[in-house]
Amino acid sequence: MTYDQEIRSSKVVLMEFYASWCPHCQRMMPVVAQVKELLDGRANVCQLDIDNNKEAADAADVRSIPSFLIYVDGEEAWRHTGEIDGEVLLSKIESFL
Repeated sequence: MTYDQEIRSSKVVLMEFYASWCPHCQRMMPVVAQVKELLDGRANVCQLDIDNNKEAADAADVRSIPSFLIYVDGEEAWRHTGEIDGEVLLSKIESFL
C-alpha cells in the first residue's frame, strides 16, 4: 500500500515515522502498540521507518523522529514530534473519531 493509500485507509489514521536506530522511537514502540490495541480497529495505526520510506517522510515533511501525524479523511489534522504519553496520544486520536 502506498503512503497516500495508507493515510486514506480509514477515516482516522495515526501515522508514526520512526527509525530503528532512534532511542526515542524505541521507547515509543510499546506505547504505540498499546494505543493500537486500545483503539481496537476504530482508527488505523501505521508505522513507517524513515530509512525505508524516505519518499513518504519527505511527502509528510518529517524533519525529526519520532513524528506522529493524525490524518482525518486523508488530510493532516494534527502533528507531534518527540516522545508523547500514551494517554495523551490516545485521547488526541479519539478526539477525531
